Amino acid sequence: MEQESVLLALPTPTHSRYTNLLSDIETGEIKIPQFQRDFVWTIQKSAALIDSIIKAYPIGTFIFWETQERLRSIRNLGNIKLPDPKDGKAVSFVLDGQQRLTSLFATLKGLKVERLNGKTEDFSEVYVDLDAKPDGQIVTTDLTGKDPAKCIKLSDLLYGGLKKLTAYPEEYHAKLDEYKQRIQSYDYSIIKVRDVPIDVATEIFTRINVGGKPLTLFEIMVAKTYDEKQKFDLSEKFDTLISTLEPLNYETISDATILQLISLILASDCKKQTILKLGKADFIKTWDKAIDGFERAVEYIRGTYRIPVSHLLPYNTILVPFGYFFYHHPDKPDAVQKPLLEDFFWRCSLGGRYSSSVESKLAQDMKRIDLILEGKSPDYDWAVNVSPEFLSDNGWFNAGRSFVKAILCLYAYQGPKSFNDNALVNIQNNWLKQSNSKNYHHFFPRAYLGKKGVEEARINNVLNITIVDDYLNKRKIRARAPSDYMAEFKAENGSLAGAAASHLISDLDTFGVWNDDYDSFLRKRAEAVSAELRSRVIEREVDTMGQVPRDDDFEEEMAAFE
Repeated sequence: MEQESVLLALPTPTHSRYTNLLSDIETGEIKIPQFQRDFVWTIQKSAALIDSIIKAYPIGTFIFWETQERLRSIRNLGNIKLPDPKDGKAVSFVLDGQQRLTSLFATLKGLKVERLNGKTEDFSEVYVDLDAKPDGQIVTTDLTGKDPAKCIKLSDLLYGGLKKLTAYPEEYHAKLDEYKQRIQSYDYSIIKVRDVPIDVATEIFTRINVGGKPLTLFEIMVAKTYDEKQKFDLSEKFDTLISTLEPLNYETISDATILQLISLILASDCKKQTILKLGKADFIKTWDKAIDGFERAVEYIRGTYRIPVSHLLPYNTILVPFGYFFYHHPDKPDAVQKPLLEDFFWRCSLGGRYSSSVESKLAQDMKRIDLILEGKSPDYDWAVNVSPEFLSDNGWFNAGRSFVKAILCLYAYQGPKSFNDNALVNIQNNWLKQSNSKNYHHFFPRAYLGKKGVEEARINNVLNITIVDDYLNKRKIRARAPSDYMAEFKAENGSLAGAAASHLISDLDTFGVWNDDYDSFLRKRAEAVSAELRSRVIEREVDTMGQVPRDDDFEEEMAAFE
């Protein structure tokens, strides 16, 4: 049996003349995909390109991807609106040579090109200097010091007709004819890559542009799913979603989560190759309901788990299985589903679930969500430990660790209040990016404990963290002993005990606050956090038999510390 080849067909070298090249652009048969960068060549650089053509210099090879695919592409060049390609006809998307090709088109057509800064550049202001030496600059944009009567606009040379050309002195007629013929008969070198999937085409693009930024999966899918008739533009749709999430403080969600969600819905898998193979029609048809499910997931996690901002989420990825749940179940979870979902959330968060192999784990967790949708309890192959001892031993504070973020979510759930006036603490995404951010406060300040000889690994524990306002953190508390600054707050706030309880510090006496007993504080806070977690996690056999995974970030932090 003959072995099937896994290699693609070889690229096909070909060529095209000036009129055919421009015609193919104008009729929509050659397109510039949207993932190409904006046209940045100046009019001077474009004039130099035409100068090379007149002198018969090589200007490089264009690489086209010929396909029946319809991608999001650049609709207009300058003041010319480019049509959509005809149905059923192959399109050549430019993989290499976009700047040169756009330059040629803009210059030879004399277009006015609007730049990103709002300024317009007139590419009709390109001239051929009939007095220039063969080795000099024949095509120019600067007529300073030149005789205008011996220079002709490029557009007049190509399209001015006999009357326009014969108006020049006879001694230039042969040169005018030669220059015109050189431009019109120039043979442009082209390589066509035919009938390859979009991921191969974009990989070719990435390898050609080795000095540039590789295309993201989202950028590829923006191009692939674009549909003018249905007014579907994935980039605009995602921007709209982010605008919707911004007032909810969930605007930091990545585009990858949306692609993973839709892929799980359509294909029960979300690997890159699976996403790239999703059908455009199915993708577009699923979008609205999938986004509705995603938004319901955000609302549920904000409202039920009281996680006010997306930066506190242990993983953005957690929204994918929740979005999948609400895609299939638009209503609130029932009495059976609710505790199963909560158990799933905390198991993923505390167990470092999405620290690696995210796509395969999401596919596995989709099946767990399917069981929860049916009111059945799924099995788990990873353990969680919520004992006070484990929390104390594994609480090294790093705001990027999912384990730490899970505990911070618990703190946020309590609705933490300011120690000095009982006002709700304002929690913001841009205040939670780093471990030293404005909202994070070591209840026993690091500087205070450092002077007492307490080792850093014991000081910098999430059990020693409270979420406070920047004002208290930086101006009031600083490096003071808890007994000192809390006594000041007690004089200002008659409800200090209630404010402390909102930080899971239920008794200022037994927590060692008034006598600055750090050991008592850590022990009592660990017990309080453990009790909160036990009420959320369904204890399973795997938790007593299995080994609890540790975050990769935690391992790296401890290695660096040691």
